[in-house]
Amino acid sequence: MKRRYGFARAVVIAVVTAFLAVLGTIQLASYALSAPAASAGTLPARVPVSFGVAIYRALDRVTPAPYVEATLAANALEAGATDEAERHALRLPASPERDELLARIAAARGDRALALEYFLAAPDVDAVQSVVSALAPGDPAAAYDVERTLNARLSLQAIHPDAVAETYWRMGELANRRAWREIPASRAQGDWLRRGMEHFQSAVDLAPLSGKFAISAANQAMQLDDVRRAKALFDRATEADPASADAVAGLGVVACRQGDRSSALAYLVRARSLDPHALMVRALERDLR
Repeated sequence: MKRRYGFARAVVIAVVTAFLAVLGTIQLASYALSAPAASAGTLPARVPVSFGVAIYRALDRVTPAPYVEATLAANALEAGATDEAERHALRLPASPERDELLARIAAARGDRALALEYFLAAPDVDAVQSVVSALAPGDPAAAYDVERTLNARLSLQAIHPDAVAETYWRMGELANRRAWREIPASRAQGDWLRRGMEHFQSAVDLAPLSGKFAISAANQAMQLDDVRRAKALFDRATEADPASADAVAGLGVVACRQGDRSSALAYLVRARSLDPHALMVRALERDLR
């Protein structure tokens, strides 16, 4: 009986030891694959990357778990092996991580259109904004369409309203850029300006504590000759941030537009004390000359 118990105990110890050895090997492999980002002299930096790749490839043959596929895809992409990276990425279940990897693979291949589709699907806000920023100077309408798609994607997800509001604000900015390419005072220009107003207002509604959104909406209202709405929005901006020189000077611009020069001058003095170099301060100075 003792002999049987001793044998069973030895088997258990051997199994546990083997299990711990496997875990240790996998951990070392993980260290190896993170070596490029590791600090010099640390353990991860001392383990060869090739060791990590070999272990993960072995794991992939035994148990193709998502984390294994994702790690191998990222490593292959880092090495410039886009075909191998794609093979592993396509084995992942549908997820933002999969879309992000496929986007990076498409970008590495120079397929910008496909990369953008995957970045939007992920969605990778920073990557999409890079595309928008590149498009905006030459083709603001195309940049607007990309931003609108991102807005729709974010709106479908459980994302903080401020993030969605930021896309509305950018859409307003891009609508303005497009407006100034139209014939002055034309119907097309007016349509783009009104569209920009809608987007700025949506940003304000989603993030009512943001002075930036309120100021942009107020300026848009001024461009549309809606002085009453502009004043309400500048008031909201000063409530959100009493130290905003742009918001205070904006109230001065409204007062000036309404013919109240003394109030406009008072707002100018107050705004200058907050920030004499603010854009709205300069605008109010021009109006008062």
